[in-house]
Amino acid sequence: MVSGHLQEKNGYYYAVLTYRDDIGKRHQPWIPTNLPVRGNKRAAEEKLVEIRRNFVIPKVKSGYGDLSSDMLFSDYLNIWLEMKKGSVALTTYANYSNLVKNYIGPYFREKKKTLGGVKAVDIQMFYVEEMKRRTQAMVIKEHVVIHSAFQHAVMLDLLDFSPMNKVQRPKKAKYIASYYNDEELAQLFEKTKTHKLGLLIQMTAFYGFRREEIVGLRWDAIDFERGTVTVRHTVTSTQLDGKKVLIQSDKAKTKSSLRTMPLVGQFKERLMALREQQAVNKRVCGNCYDYKYDGYVFVDEMGKLFEPNWVTETFGRLLKKHGLRQIRFHDLRHSCASLMLANGVPMKQIQEWLGHSDIGTTANIYAHLDYNSKIVSANTLDEVLKIPDYLPKPEWE
Repeated sequence: MVSGHLQEKNGYYYAVLTYRDDIGKRHQPWIPTNLPVRGNKRAAEEKLVEIRRNFVIPKVKSGYGDLSSDMLFSDYLNIWLEMKKGSVALTTYANYSNLVKNYIGPYFREKKKTLGGVKAVDIQMFYVEEMKRRTQAMVIKEHVVIHSAFQHAVMLDLLDFSPMNKVQRPKKAKYIASYYNDEELAQLFEKTKTHKLGLLIQMTAFYGFRREEIVGLRWDAIDFERGTVTVRHTVTSTQLDGKKVLIQSDKAKTKSSLRTMPLVGQFKERLMALREQQAVNKRVCGNCYDYKYDGYVFVDEMGKLFEPNWVTETFGRLLKKHGLRQIRFHDLRHSCASLMLANGVPMKQIQEWLGHSDIGTTANIYAHLDYNSKIVSANTLDEVLKIPDYLPKPEWE
């Protein structure tokens, strides 16, 4: 029997029921009792029980037929996507959709595998094939999607158990981050100082910003009086249904990503000058100025936002143009961390500076760079452990 309660509306009692359909979507229909509120409380409660007892949850017309273990796994994945759309961030949904529609779905559709017919060995063989043409990180993301989809199938009683219980998760390769040293960064800053990306590049390397954080930086996140800059808004570029979509969000990657940092003098002056220049651009361009992204720090002369992919591509072209060593734009963040480590900044402070959710993430990525701590350890042991002065003579003497 579905749950429900009474609700008053326009002087009458209504039975408000709550249930989830076959694909997990929540519904709350209002069913009239035709009983006036005045003097009918007990009668309305009895009517509510009757309505709840007789209510039949309607079948969902999904366009893929009735949900069952006999349906194609690829069709089930599309229905699973419909359910996830309202329960995850749009960027997450877009990533799931891309993996399902371009990789996972087509593979299992070609194999004509049903939801109930997919075995652990089928999924393991899918990983083997994907490893030949995708990165390990991509295959791990596919694993996450398939695991979640089968969990949902078990929750809906379409399956008794998930084949993922017997599937070995693809191993994640240990990532060794690339980075620039202080001399390389100084050269990069000098070569790009007059380019429209110059300030963005400098702030990314200094603060270790993620791409979505620096592109999403807004003027209201900068407090010139107190001298702070706060990460609280992001802009992400993704593909959704074959179209490029810019997702603007007031939610950072994790709770730890929301952080306030000191605004140093050299950036304060340049940012104030940039804000004044944007005001001039608005006056000069008039109605031609694009106010869609008004309030963002990094826009061009006409007000158009520096889109994430454009930033990455332009950064790569700048390195090539000036004969600089090729690194990814994200490696500016790694360069920031490596410089802090090289200058004795503790790992905990680096974690907070970068906005990692836990210190384990920071340590896993940057521990191999922490040579200073190894020197301290070696010196400590050298003082504590007294090694006897002894040089063995060669046996042949």
